[in-house]
Amino acid sequence: MEDIVIIGGGIAGLSAAASVSPFARVTVLEAESQTGYHSSGRSAAAFLPDYGSPAVREMNYASYAPLAAIPDVLSPRSLMLVGKAGQEDQFRSEAADLHLETLSLDEARSIVPILNPDTCAHVALRDGVHDIDTDLLMQHFIRLARMNDTDIVRNARVDTISHYGKRWVITAGDRTWQADTVINAAGAWVDRVAAMAGIPPIGFRPLRRSMARIALPDRYDATRWPFIESVGEQWYAKPDAGALLVSPAEEDLVEPHDAWADDMVLAEGLARYEEMVTEPVARMISNWAGLRTQSPDRSLVIGRDPAVPSFFWLGGQGGYGFLTCCAASSLTAALLAGFPPELAPASVAALAPDRFR
Repeated sequence: MEDIVIIGGGIAGLSAAASVSPFARVTVLEAESQTGYHSSGRSAAAFLPDYGSPAVREMNYASYAPLAAIPDVLSPRSLMLVGKAGQEDQFRSEAADLHLETLSLDEARSIVPILNPDTCAHVALRDGVHDIDTDLLMQHFIRLARMNDTDIVRNARVDTISHYGKRWVITAGDRTWQADTVINAAGAWVDRVAAMAGIPPIGFRPLRRSMARIALPDRYDATRWPFIESVGEQWYAKPDAGALLVSPAEEDLVEPHDAWADDMVLAEGLARYEEMVTEPVARMISNWAGLRTQSPDRSLVIGRDPAVPSFFWLGGQGGYGFLTCCAASSLTAALLAGFPPELAPASVAALAPDRFR
């Protein structure tokens, strides 16, 4: 049985461990004191199937049935697109791309009563979107992985990765692991892990995205409000336990780090949100940021490195990690075990790391 070490204990690494552990001895190395500490623990947690590149969308749709089969992981939510006067062409294009149906402003305000009739000129809506219970999903994958004796090691920040003969040797502090295959699921650190292993980086870009949790006046119950996105993704908002999560939807290139929200970016994003609603932001309950790591073509990278096949790339989730996790982990298992992937061959090729070599 093959020894596999997965570097990274976010949604990518944990779901891969669940899929790979039936046929391999798996160890997951997580640098932090808890799994899902970085981007996986800071996601807006929405399943938007028509989101991302064509290959990513295929993975979204392939992940839906497995996600829906896990009790209580998905809950229904609709998606609303809002636009201002002068954005007619972009609104029509985005509404068509997301398969939305146009609403009148009165219809829209019956759903979200805080929409501003003076600024909100275009609205469209669709069902078939879901909230994702991210913690429950990660615990599901942890449980599956541990049923197959996967060792999940926290506080294991990798220091060195060396290749001796056919074996990898990975160290973290005074601890050492050996593996036949290394799966690089290190999120924003994915290129740094590759460089540590002597593998040329691909050019991943860690992009900061901030989020604020804001209070609503007591007279509003946002429980059934949709996920609201502005034309051009200038901001988005999502109900959250009686409050609203509002993001400026920024993509600011940063170095990999424990991210935090930029006050000015948050203020500018909240101002764009306030322009489209009748209720100003009276109180910010909390704020945070995560890193959405994108590959050069903004699709995931899944597959063996073409020069060093025992080094397996599983990176570039870029905000699609929870949407694609079932398909991504299934593809990872198929490529490692040598059985036919469920995804179409063109999609497998579109995700392969050799497209950058």
